[in-house]
Formats: sequence, C-alpha cells, structure tokens
Amino acid sequence: MLKEKSTSNYLENEDTAIVNHNAQASLVGPSPSREPLDFHRCLPGYLRTPLIQVPELAAKFHVGQVWVKDESSRFGLPAFKILGASWAVYQALVKQLGGSIPSWRTFEDLKRIFSPLLPLTLVAATDGNHGRAVAHMAALLGFEAHILVPQDMAEARIKAIQDEGARVTIVHGTYDDAIEQSAREASPRHLVISDTAWPGYEDVPRWVTDGYSTIFWEIDDQLVDFGVDGVDMVAVQIGVGGLATAVVQHYRSSAISRKPKIVGVEPVKAACVLESVRANKIVAVPGPHDSIMAGLNCGVPSLTAWPVISRGLDVLVAIEDDYARQSMRELAKADVAAGETGGAGLGGIIKLLSRSELQRARDALNIAKFTHILVISTEGATDPEAYRRIVSELSFST
Repeated sequence: MLKEKSTSNYLENEDTAIVNHNAQASLVGPSPSREPLDFHRCLPGYLRTPLIQVPELAAKFHVGQVWVKDESSRFGLPAFKILGASWAVYQALVKQLGGSIPSWRTFEDLKRIFSPLLPLTLVAATDGNHGRAVAHMAALLGFEAHILVPQDMAEARIKAIQDEGARVTIVHGTYDDAIEQSAREASPRHLVISDTAWPGYEDVPRWVTDGYSTIFWEIDDQLVDFGVDGVDMVAVQIGVGGLATAVVQHYRSSAISRKPKIVGVEPVKAACVLESVRANKIVAVPGPHDSIMAGLNCGVPSLTAWPVISRGLDVLVAIEDDYARQSMRELAKADVAAGETGGAGLGGIIKLLSRSELQRARDALNIAKFTHILVISTEGATDPEAYRRIVSELSFST
C-alpha cells in the first residue's frame, strides 16, 4: 500500500479549491457498457431512482437548473453502493467458476449457479455503505460476510451491517487501516470485495466502478424524459475515487456529445485527490480523517481511480463539515433525505458559489444563468439520529 505522505492534513481557505490543468474534455478508452444496468434490472427489487429538479436551488445559485439524483433507496438499502458491490460480487464469482457460467434469467438461477462455491465468505473494509452492500449480497446468495470497519464508525452504521447477517470487526485505526487488514483476509474461502485498489488487486475495484455506471445511464434516460439533452456541470463525491471514476468514464466518453465540467468534492481533512492532483502524483493524506462525511474519510486515492480522475476532474474542492450540513438542510427542503456524505456534492457547489476567494475555480467552470448542474445524493439518513439533529439546526449564511 502507498505510504508517501502529504505535508499537511488541513488546507487553508485559499487552497481548498484548485483547477486541474491536466483535465481533458475526452479520454481515450471504451465507452461504458450498459451491461451492468441490464444485470441490475434482473435483481429483485430493481427500481430506477428519482432524478429531481430543484428550482429553488437554481434560483439561489442563479443558474438554469439543479438536478439531484436521489440514491437514498437502492434495492432497499440507503445508498448507491449496492450497484458497485453487486456487479463486483457477480464478476468475482464468475471468475471463481473459471470465467464463464451458464445462461440465467432470474436471481434464483444465479444463486443455484454459484452454490458450488459454498462455503464462502465475502470480505470487505468499509466506512459504512459499501460493507453493508457486500453483506447484503452475501445474504442474498447464501454466503457469509466479514466486514471490517474503522474504530470511529457510527454505531448505527455498524448495526445496519450486522443486521444484514455479517460479522463485523472494528479495526483500531482508520479506513485505510481497515483496507490493509481486509487484504490479509484473502484465502480460497474468503473473497475480498474492495472498492479501493492496491498493487496486484485491481480487477474488483474496476468492477465496482463499472457497477456505478447504472446511475448515469438512468440519468441519461431520465433527462430525455424531461426533454433535456444533458447537463453542463456534475459535482461528485470522491472518497477513494470509484464513483468519480464512473462519472468521468461516462461523461468523457464518445457516447456523450455534451461534455459537462466535473467537480470533485472531498472533506478538508481527507482531501487526498486534491493533494495528489496538486503534487501530480498519488500522495497519502495523514489522519485524523474525522469528517462527518464518513464515506469520504479516505487518505489515499485508489490506484485504479487515479489515472482516470487525475485527467477527468476539472476542479477539486475540499469542504468543511458545515457545507455538508447546509447541503443536507437544502436537500431536505426538496424532500430529499441526504446523509452527510450524500450531501457533500451539493456542499461543494455551495462553497464554490459562495466564497469570494474561489473565483478562479468558478471561472474554470463557466457557470452562467443557463447552466444545468447535476449532483448525486449518494446516501440517505444512514445515521438517523445525526440526520435529525443536523436538519433541524439553523442554516449558516451562504
């Protein structure tokens, strides 16, 4: 695992948004496939998640429209992560069976095809949603699950994973420490399903990212339903970079004619991609990674994500926790229940549009009165008590 450290773990105000001069309008590579979408449509409980217009935010931001993709319920789980976890589990199990399986039509067919692999435990490290998604897939397939979590995870998120039938191990350290311990769990009967990569472990994280493509194919289809041909800017939470990679691969592909600007959003104290872009190489940001945006408390970008996001993100912004809180309250007004991580994308937009010292970043995004902005609310209220407290607080002025 990479251990080169950044020189600081807290950014001064003027350093919290940077323009990525290596960004490219198009990236060479295959266009994302709709195969993961076709797979997800075969899973029990598939429904397309809502794409919501928020004209009140558009008026506040002085732009054409703000679109919110609401991922607060996917297959009965409160986050988008099941899309990546399910596709990665499927691909990894197919590989375990030699790379091909008989044709299938229902999930029960799939469960029967994979049954010769029993007994098998799916292992994952998580700061919440990914581990719960892996545990959910394990339960559906009749496998065991072992999920490793950092010591500061909210008790409500740990219990949600346990309620999926998983064994949970609390690692005395950060998310990155949990990742390292999960890697050591790999064995013939313990299959690691990680959304971050390390040397020699890259296939599964790529499959996770491929699974997220379902979100953006849905958005394309939904915008057509609204009579809209695309958006001009996308704000995406980063973390280790899996979802951001999916955004870049989709909107920088030859399949998309209208190429939006892409903004990557991180917590100030875990801005590992911003610092890596600044250094023009992967660096690790030391902890404590203690933002309320728990799903983004990651100190090192994923090896598989870095080559894509380092050339695909136009602007990177690191936000303080108050911007996530403000975003949660704004989304609640639009009847979107967003957790702390779920609200981070909009939090990044709020900061970019409200801070005078970030004018250079705003200029790079070409924001105008006709701009259509897309944000992905990646999770619902995964910590209900914290959610109720935050949305009931008075908003700070933006």
